[in-house]
Amino acid sequence: MMSGKDRIGRRAALGLFGAAAVAGGAVAQSGFPARNFRVVIPTGQGGGADRLARSFDDGWSKLLNGRQFEYEFFPGASGQVGYELFVQRRDADAHNLLFGNMGPEMIMYALQRPRFRFPEDITYFCRIDVDDSCVFVRADSPFRRIEDVVAEAKRRTLNVATSRIPHPASIGILALGDATQARFNLVPYGGGNPTLVAVLNREADIGVLPIALAVQQGERMRTLGVFNRENILAAKTDNAPSINAVFGTSIPDLYSSRAWAIHTRAIDRYPDRYRVLEQTAPRVFDDAAFRDAYEKAGLPIETIKYGDRAACTEYALGMIELANRYRAQLSAAR
Repeated sequence: MMSGKDRIGRRAALGLFGAAAVAGGAVAQSGFPARNFRVVIPTGQGGGADRLARSFDDGWSKLLNGRQFEYEFFPGASGQVGYELFVQRRDADAHNLLFGNMGPEMIMYALQRPRFRFPEDITYFCRIDVDDSCVFVRADSPFRRIEDVVAEAKRRTLNVATSRIPHPASIGILALGDATQARFNLVPYGGGNPTLVAVLNREADIGVLPIALAVQQGERMRTLGVFNRENILAAKTDNAPSINAVFGTSIPDLYSSRAWAIHTRAIDRYPDRYRVLEQTAPRVFDDAAFRDAYEKAGLPIETIKYGDRAACTEYALGMIELANRYRAQLSAAR
């Protein structure tokens, strides 16, 4: 279920969809898209999802009759506001898309029971990245190793800054506490940037976030460990270890993955339109301009990992299962 990260090679992934000419022909034959796309992002403007979507959409636009992507931002209730608005108030015509962070938002789905059903109402079909969860501290923190954090958290409760309670990184630190009898108090700051500021300003003892955000801070932050079997950014984090390797724990791999989504009804009603989207999106990963824009947005190029509809669905269902497993801890932290 959560055992593999589906770190699919770009060229191997493209093979699933056939030759690139097929996608171009599908666009020409269908006449789709007939207008610009409207995209719902269920977080605030200027955040990680916003930057990542915009780094991707120029390349995608070139494959979609030059149609542009128009963004609307609906933060609130850990993503619930944006998802419900998308499902209930946007036409299921394949010109309306959602760009979401599957991990936190599927945890939200499991915990908050919103007014939509997955995958009956929403289908993720193009994963952009795999961003491992990590524990980090400011550079001058007395905590030099993850072992130091756990040792101190056995003596006193540590305040942990997180972007939101329903998040893979939040599950990671709670699971570590359960496994080691360490005490952690989650403090949600409503986004990655405020979480970073809270750690820098010493409002929190430590922070947990996707590793790309911590790495962006350069020498101001130090990553102490990752909630995965390997650290794909080891060279940029002074070889921060796998937390499971340090403590002999069996915490599941925990990472965020941003992905494009569509109404499931749109796939059923307009399979030809969906086919255009499904066949063109993977081609963007071979566009050097996308990779350049990704890096200019401050995102580590190592985190780009394409995933198709099947990979997205497996991951999303796995996150729902994981949220249900840690429901008691997450509910107590809210």
